[in-house]
Amino acid sequence: MSAALSLDDLSVPLRVLRLLMVDFGHLPAPTVSVTPIYPNRLELAFHSGLPGFEAWREALDAAPDAVTYTVQRDGRTQVLRTVVDYAGAELELVGYGDLCAPVLVGAA
Repeated sequence: MSAALSLDDLSVPLRVLRLLMVDFGHLPAPTVSVTPIYPNRLELAFHSGLPGFEAWREALDAAPDAVTYTVQRDGRTQVLRTVVDYAGAELELVGYGDLCAPVLVGAA
């Protein structure tokens, strides 16, 4: 990371966001993040359950076995995550969903 990055240095993920709006504008709206810490990454996060994540995963043809699954918030939130290359950017999809029953993290 460089403190001297300009907005122009984030052009790759911003261009990809524009392409996604044209190609997939009908899909659920995510929370979008672009950061100078990872200047070639665009993150699409879904905080209202996992259907939005799954719709985007399928649209981007991300393999189901490339999705990681974790649990957070004392076993109350499931998190799905995958990364795909799209038009020269690293596109990270993250989905958050409530668990019906808490999972004991680290339980045998």
